Amino acid sequence: MKKIGTLLFLLLTLCSFGQEDAWVYFTDKPDEVYYTNNPLEMLSQRALDRRTTQNITLDIKDIPISQTYINQVASATGITIMAKSKWLNALHIRGSQTNIQALEVLSFVDYVQFANHSLNSTPRNGSYSNSNKNEEAFEIMANFNYGNSNNQIQMLNGHLLHQQDYTGQGKIIAILDAGFPGVNTATPFQRLRDNNLILGGYNFPDRNTNFYTRNSHGTNVLSTMGGFADGQLVGTAPDAEYYLFITEDTNSENPVEESYWVEALEMADSLGVDIINSSLGYTDYDNTSYSYSYSQRNGQIGFASRGASIASSKGIVCVVSAGNDGSASENHISIPADADNILTVGAVTSTEAYASFSSIGPSFDGRVKPDVCAKGQNATVSSTTGTITTANGTSFSSPILAGMVASFWSALPNLTASEVIQYVRQSADQYLNPDNLKGYGVPDFQLALNNALNIESFNTEITIYPNPVSEKLFIKLNNNTNGEFNLYNNLGQRVLQVAVSNSQQSISLESLSPGIYMYDFSANNANLQGKLIKQ
Repeated sequence: MKKIGTLLFLLLTLCSFGQEDAWVYFTDKPDEVYYTNNPLEMLSQRALDRRTTQNITLDIKDIPISQTYINQVASATGITIMAKSKWLNALHIRGSQTNIQALEVLSFVDYVQFANHSLNSTPRNGSYSNSNKNEEAFEIMANFNYGNSNNQIQMLNGHLLHQQDYTGQGKIIAILDAGFPGVNTATPFQRLRDNNLILGGYNFPDRNTNFYTRNSHGTNVLSTMGGFADGQLVGTAPDAEYYLFITEDTNSENPVEESYWVEALEMADSLGVDIINSSLGYTDYDNTSYSYSYSQRNGQIGFASRGASIASSKGIVCVVSAGNDGSASENHISIPADADNILTVGAVTSTEAYASFSSIGPSFDGRVKPDVCAKGQNATVSSTTGTITTANGTSFSSPILAGMVASFWSALPNLTASEVIQYVRQSADQYLNPDNLKGYGVPDFQLALNNALNIESFNTEITIYPNPVSEKLFIKLNNNTNGEFNLYNNLGQRVLQVAVSNSQQSISLESLSPGIYMYDFSANNANLQGKLIKQ
């Protein structure tokens, strides 16, 4: 976040540069057998259940860091432990270059990596980025009176999911942000409070449980998902449950914030969280030696980026804002938006046009980024006092999208995280022709739901697959029912009509142009309708 500097702040910052930030990585986890045999000592039952549902096995990353190793590092001369990550088996430490390097002689230390890239024997190809994190937006509709947030949710066809009573119930979202003042008092959050939907949280910079404090950015972000002010604003996941984590220290820009961020991911995982939203990004630090170049934004360098990818491997859908550097000289996505297997969200206007401030892709290694987009210009949000206003930034397109992910996932709770991400991408309007501004484009959550339901229908009377399809479409009738398959273009014109009489029949679509089509299959005792993507 952008800071307002004072002379005192500058002096303190300059003095702090005598101290270096670094990560010390360990060779092993000597307590692995104990924790593997006692998983509830490290993870909640809900976290274990999430892994079971998605066929994810426990691994070495789940095991806590050896307390013996932590104690020995803590007792080393001139070393302060700032944060820790069991997933990366590392401690974030602060001290002089000499004292930090002295840790390398310890037998259990694998290596030390300085945040200052020039101090590493093998330079990192990555860097941290700090995008404008003060962005805002949210929406909702359907049987709700969405008010000004109507456009945000209709853009995603989220109101159609809400009308079907898919509003995030049963799903838990963790928000990693800069602070949440007013959430415990303001009227738009009353519905969350009355229904006990705020499960708790943690303030990592202050190391306490007071999360209704610090910067208001997190309050604005939460309002886009869980806020409710009838006729003014409704969040995209009003019935989801929430954990509120402060990881951003707005007093300075230092890579320890990335380590707080990963700590929060790990805590969220252990609590059984399903979805993470973070409207934070890192590129530039107060000490420019710590900053990230574009060449380092490949998903493999940033500490936060690596943490985000691990969270995805644990069955969590990570939703991250792309950044607000679209008009800057270096206009690419920030860290951790470059992470693999997450949803990086760019911003569009009310007409779904690219918002000029939204950071662009691709990641340096050439992956499509942002993944998808949502409204981020003049998005509707709540202030800390409950005033409904508007704000700009991918900080708000991200939670708008994250809330819709929760509502979608609440309809099909047995989907895996990777399946959720793929359905969201495939439903976007540029899925066949992604670009560097909007990625795959604006998702259609009703289309995502239709597609997912069709795949799930393998256990019902009719199955139509694959979707998207390139050449051949298959129709499977589990009870040998005869029927008729019709396909319509976006003008409502029928472009294909086929009688289906076999238990499984293939239909050639090679002659059709790529695009989105509507289909209808009718039989005596069954009917299936939906959208089909032709590649």
